[in-house]
Amino acid sequence: MSLRNAWKAIWVEETKASAAGPLVAMRNPGRAVWSPRRFDAFAEEGYRRNVVAYRAVNQIARAVASVSWRAFQDLNSGRRALETHPVLALLARPNPAMARSEFFEAVTGYLLIAGNSYVEAVAAGGAGVPRELWPLRPDRMKVIAGKTGLPQGYLYSLGGGEQRWEADPVTGRSAILHLKTFHPLDDWYGLSPVEPAAAAIDQRNESDKWNMALLQNGARPSGALVYEPKGAEAANLSDEQFARLKEEVAAQFSGARNAGRPLLLDGGLSWQEMSLTPKDMDFLESRHAASRDIALAFGVPPQLLGIPGDNTYSNYREARLALWEETVIPLLRHLRDEFNAWLAPQFDGEVTLDFDLDDIPALAPRREKVWARLRAADFLTLNEKRQAVGLGALEGGDVFPSAQRTAQRR
Repeated sequence: MSLRNAWKAIWVEETKASAAGPLVAMRNPGRAVWSPRRFDAFAEEGYRRNVVAYRAVNQIARAVASVSWRAFQDLNSGRRALETHPVLALLARPNPAMARSEFFEAVTGYLLIAGNSYVEAVAAGGAGVPRELWPLRPDRMKVIAGKTGLPQGYLYSLGGGEQRWEADPVTGRSAILHLKTFHPLDDWYGLSPVEPAAAAIDQRNESDKWNMALLQNGARPSGALVYEPKGAEAANLSDEQFARLKEEVAAQFSGARNAGRPLLLDGGLSWQEMSLTPKDMDFLESRHAASRDIALAFGVPPQLLGIPGDNTYSNYREARLALWEETVIPLLRHLRDEFNAWLAPQFDGEVTLDFDLDDIPALAPRREKVWARLRAADFLTLNEKRQAVGLGALEGGDVFPSAQRTAQRR
């Protein structure tokens, strides 16, 4: 038995599994678990047809894609920044069709729309260090339930064909990285932000359809023409009179070109309103309220989406900072931790990935506060301060500022 196989046998024997793990998959172990939600409906109604959700997803995804990534080597004295490394080259050009920004925008967009995002690592000859990373559509991927509560593998279906990747029964690792959000009622899939915002999205979409119908039928009466005969006139319109009246209303008072045109009535006809006006329905405010609920579900300040109303932030700069601190940075931490657990170990040597926020203009106030606190911290050495902001050590920098000032005075 080789050392690798002996180590694996010991690992399998010693690894502790959750006692509830077998219960998770006891219903259908070894079978594909189908997601109860429809990604195509989320993508169509919650992204393609809804301008608020579209803008919110793009705000977050492009913010994540704009961040640079760094690699560090863990040493006993701390971690050392690596200027070049194969994992950095891979992230800079994940595959021949995508650069870093497009790749991370796709990964983040899928995660925000579906609650799940999948990345495939492709190695030369099917083994070794990954050479390419590909984002995969969530609606085509199915998780294969394992007997221990970990995925047994992943199944990708397209055009009648299927591709299957097996997962390690102990660690759950495979050539597929499954990124997902927290879902309290699902063991295998994440919860899409579109789902809790579905009612607001439907309300906004229906209001847009109502607006379009109103525009296209601008002068078509939202009521009825009532015939009130006078004197010896017939009690009802004849078939010929009714047909002529219907044709005239359709030709002269329907459509956007006739919007606002006055309605001329013959003798015996009167107009009776049959529906509430947009003002009575408080139509515009209901649209803004639905838009704010959508923005809330995605974690984007309404002010950044151009939604008027009770904005929490006093200015645009505060809203941008809130977007990064409350939504983008937590999402970047999630991506960093998942890539460190899945991608970094596939490269030789100890390497850790981390994101770099120094080039983000929206975080300038945040950096200035950190620098001000570090300048005032006399209990830290110069190198400790440099390390706190991600800079390398300097020769002679392991002294406290007070001792340095004393030495300079002497």
